Amino acid sequence: MVDVHSAAEVVFRRESGRILAGLIRISGSFDRAEEALQEAFASALACWPEKGVPQNPAAWIMAAAHRKLIDAVRRDNTRSEKQEALRYAAESVFYKTGHEFEDASMDVPDDRLRLLFTCCHPALNQEAQVALTLRTLGGLSTPEIAKAFLLPEPTLAQRIVRAKRKIQEAQIPYEVPPASQLPERLTSVQTVIYLIFNEGYTAASGDQLVRTDLCSEAIRLGRVLGELMPAEPENLGLLALMLLHDSRRDARVMNGELITLEDQDRSLWDQTAIAEGLRLVEKALSFGVSGPYQLQAAIAALHAQAEAAANTDWPQIAALYERLLQWSPSRVIALNHAVAVAMSVGLEDGLKRIDDLAAAGELDSYYLFHAARADILRRLKRPVEAAEAYSRALPLVTNAIERSFLQHRLLRCLRPDDSLENTQ
Repeated sequence: MVDVHSAAEVVFRRESGRILAGLIRISGSFDRAEEALQEAFASALACWPEKGVPQNPAAWIMAAAHRKLIDAVRRDNTRSEKQEALRYAAESVFYKTGHEFEDASMDVPDDRLRLLFTCCHPALNQEAQVALTLRTLGGLSTPEIAKAFLLPEPTLAQRIVRAKRKIQEAQIPYEVPPASQLPERLTSVQTVIYLIFNEGYTAASGDQLVRTDLCSEAIRLGRVLGELMPAEPENLGLLALMLLHDSRRDARVMNGELITLEDQDRSLWDQTAIAEGLRLVEKALSFGVSGPYQLQAAIAALHAQAEAAANTDWPQIAALYERLLQWSPSRVIALNHAVAVAMSVGLEDGLKRIDDLAAAGELDSYYLFHAARADILRRLKRPVEAAEAYSRALPLVTNAIERSFLQHRLLRCLRPDDSLENTQ
């Protein structure tokens, strides 16, 4: 017998972004669409136990949500013209093969892409653009987004509320802008897609490291964006970067334990994804105008091309990070550059760069900063200092697999009889 609650959860996890994007286009309201979606799922949980799970549960949810939208308009005593417009919109939308919502009258066949550009309207600041899209399109919770931004949850929640209000008050259209306006909106759209991928690649919380649904969604959206703007090399770079990272998915966790890039079984890497990623990097760089996503993809390509960790071209990676710092002079990129320097020039040189970053205090709440410092100290065979750094990283980690990994490393540092090299 089918577990109704489990079936509903699967639909929500896989399809809520698609459904919500379609509802927002139809209703013109983020809040009204979210309410209709929640009510539709509640109806499913009430109806499906008695009548059974429908053959196409996502289409059932979409149809139910359409009815909820019309009912909401009636309850609010909206003019009859609006009711008729909603009915017409609902009838013009159909669900294709259980996977894609499409409206034959639209030039762009994906409501989620419309939603991306709506959320990235210049009337909103970039932080609000990214946060709102991750919340509505990516289906991420407020705590997950707050962690991605290194912000307190209340701050992030207010940002989302203000963004929704701004869209409503400014009557921002739910559409992909004309070609003349695309470039100014593209950077934020790319940021949103990559943040969705990052949340999937290393989940902010829970007992799983990878959320494959979010990785796949981000890659799919990256492909759609590339089809919309095929002459934009940064779109190619973004897609290549995600594919190259995602190619390592099956090697990153073994028996519930995190495996570092250095220690992964490279035979488990997805060679098809790597081949596509390398082709995209080459094509993007052929335009002759490099950007941050292309540079990051080039770094990922160097890792992918190394047959073994010892063959990694760390000097070239350090050089690419130095170029990336010119584009994005952030503390996180500076940390990555310091690690590359440690691996190419010398551990002491990298540690000095990391300690220089520590003086600013901006990365104190970033667990990867302390973990990176701990790893270099471990390699330098300074276990007491490494243990202290791991101890600072642990309280900042919310993912169970990452926490277990750091605890393992910490225990190794506390055992003077164990070798500190090549431990996991």
